[in-house]
Parts: sequence; C-alpha cells; structure tokens
Amino acid sequence: NPSPLPRYRQISSSFPVWHLMKRDFTHEKFIILMLILRIPTMTEDMARNALLSFVNSKCCYGSKAAGKLAIQDLRQLTIYRYRLETFHESRLSEWTFEPFANNLVDGPQNGASPQPWDIKVQAPPMFQGDTKKFRIPHSSLVKVIQSMDQLKSRAKYMRCLTCSRARHRTKQQKRCHMCSGTGRKRCSTCSGRGNKTCVTCQGGKKLLHFIQLIITWRNKVFEFVSEHQLNFPGELLSTVNGENIFKDESVLVYPIIDFPNPEISLASQRAITEHSAVFATSSRILQQVSRKARLYDQG
Repeated sequence: NPSPLPRYRQISSSFPVWHLMKRDFTHEKFIILMLILRIPTMTEDMARNALLSFVNSKCCYGSKAAGKLAIQDLRQLTIYRYRLETFHESRLSEWTFEPFANNLVDGPQNGASPQPWDIKVQAPPMFQGDTKKFRIPHSSLVKVIQSMDQLKSRAKYMRCLTCSRARHRTKQQKRCHMCSGTGRKRCSTCSGRGNKTCVTCQGGKKLLHFIQLIITWRNKVFEFVSEHQLNFPGELLSTVNGENIFKDESVLVYPIIDFPNPEISLASQRAITEHSAVFATSSRILQQVSRKARLYDQG
C-alpha cells in the first residue's frame, strides 16, 4: 500500500502555519512584507516603454503611434498567483506474456513474489514525468499453446482476383499474366506453404507468462490567480512574468494562513486538500513544491 503520510512540495505566495510549526517566523514574515511593499509604482515612462517593447517584438508593427500615444490614466493593480505542484508515483500490476526463449524461469519455486509497493525502483528526477515497466520477481511460468498443426491451412493457393479463375481476361481473351493462366495464385499469407508462423509464440509453441509492474510518475499542478478586473485571457495571464515573493520546499508543508490576500490562503488550503484526497490512497506523493507565489503589477 502507498505511504499513509503523503509528503508535500508547494509553491505559493504567503506564510506557512507558523503556530503549528512551533517556530518564530517573525523574520521571514517581515521579509515577505518588505517584498510586497517594495513593488514599484507604475509611471507613464514605464508604461510607454513596456508598450514600445511589445511593439518592437512584432515584425510588422509600427512604433510611431505607440511613441506618441497620450496616456490619460494609470491604475495600479496587484495580482497574486498561487501554484502547487505535486510529483506523485502510481503503480499498476497486470499479467502479460511474451514468446518463451528457453531461458531460466524465475517462478514461485524461487520464493513468493513481492508486493508492488515493496519493490525498490529508482525514481526519475523530481517533477519529470516518466513510465517504466518491470517484471515482478518469482511471478513467471511457462504455458504451452495449441499445436502448430492446428494452425495449418489446407489452401496453399487462392483464386486469382484478376481473372476470377477464367484463366484469361474477358475482353482481351489473353492469358492472365497474374496467374499465368492457372486461375489461381499462390497464397500471399503463407507463401504457398499451407501454414504460417504463429505471431504470438514465434513458432515456439510456448509462452512465458509473468506479472508486469507499470510505474508512472506524473506532476500535477494546481494554479490559482487572485481576483482581478482585467479583460485578459486566463491562460495568457498564467504566463506573465512577475516577482517570486516566497518559495518553500519541504517534505511536509502546511496550508498558508494570514496572507494579506485571503484568497491565497483559501487556495492553498483547497489545493493541498484536493491533492491529498486524490493521491493519498492510490498513489505515493514523492515531493511537492508549495507556497511559491508570483506577484504581478499591472498598469
């Protein structure tokens, strides 16, 4: 069974539950507040330079209008983004088979097969998805399939589709060149042998059955952007660069509380609850990045 105590990695914009951790984080809270307060005020020159930079990044845009544009009003708007990444591992075991190559068979005679979560596997680098398949030890056995004689076909030849056994073409009254006037062609499936090699066992008449372990590593992301009145697509807003005001990476991370914007605290609690509910019983959470918030200024 997966670990009953999931571990978290969180990226977000605020403070951990200081009283739960029983530590004095006055200094850290002071640093975060200073980062928030040091946000520069948007000026007309900054807004114009940002507009010109955007125009210059487009090959067919002209900068004359942007340079002479009269800016009538600047409104300061602060937006917070909370992000939680959960890197988790899931395991699935299932029976499968392959052609038996007369190799040594690691079957139950060598001991009991370990449980899927008891097998030690090297995980990929954190937050990089991957899928790997392994053969569970002591789960192999050999089974004999039906005789190859039962796979033989009586027909080594098939009707010529060009002349339909007429041995010559109707209009031209010439001997069919596809079947050389015989009215039949050699079977393309068996090449006229009357049988073909079994694709399942590759002609060996034996299959090696075993339990296969499929391990999948995935990174699930929860993202929340605080309320704003911008007529701006959300998927584009999530790509806007900002300033990281706080980042905490730990084995176990608590929800954020007492952030100046209550929406961030609620988003942190909801994200951790959702990820724990999804992965705690069916997967194993290896790492989480939590409490990393990005701060945006819009003018």
